[in-house]
Amino acid sequence: MRKPLIAPSLLSADFANLERDIRMLNESNCDWYHLDVMDGVFVPNISFGFPVMQAMARVAEKPLDVHLMIVEPEKFVPQVKALGARVMNVHQEATIHLHRLLNQIRKEGMMSGVTLNPSTPVCMVEDVLQEADVVMLMSVNPGFAGQKFIDETVEKVKRLREMIDRRNLNTLIEIDGGVSRDNAQMLVEAGVDVLVAGSAVFKAADPKKEIDILKGDR
Repeated sequence: MRKPLIAPSLLSADFANLERDIRMLNESNCDWYHLDVMDGVFVPNISFGFPVMQAMARVAEKPLDVHLMIVEPEKFVPQVKALGARVMNVHQEATIHLHRLLNQIRKEGMMSGVTLNPSTPVCMVEDVLQEADVVMLMSVNPGFAGQKFIDETVEKVKRLREMIDRRNLNTLIEIDGGVSRDNAQMLVEAGVDVLVAGSAVFKAADPKKEIDILKGDR
């Protein structure tokens, strides 16, 4: 089985000890750091903003995957670029001119990511797939960490995988929400390339070992 990229979500880290937790991830086999930005408008919660992410970036030694769960994400492309982010992920539901925004992200040298809520069908990104380096499917309703995985997402992954492969694209499929050792292998077999895991990693007795398990190394 091919090994997925693992992107621990820092939304589940200990905010009183963020530097400690990021340094722990620096020493782990994870691949990206997933940063969930919430505005209290697009989702019913507020997480952290650019000053906190700038502090994270100074400590992080691996690529940043910035997930903007906010309205009008197009306003913040320069700030995300300034973080040194590898991926800028925006919601299809949160921007009117998605095609323009994905191209703008690429022009800034970042991987362009588009995210779909659980209720949004994959056909909504069919006409911009060639502009998307990553498509992330939410497997929970966004806004809070620690939610239960929505089982129907597996079939959604398969539909998206078929759509990408049919067009011979290199677009990565990312999954966010309720990912754990119980469903990681099933998701990879369905076609997922990147697993975002928050609670599964940070609530584990041994987070580094848990990352290895998610990756399929143990």
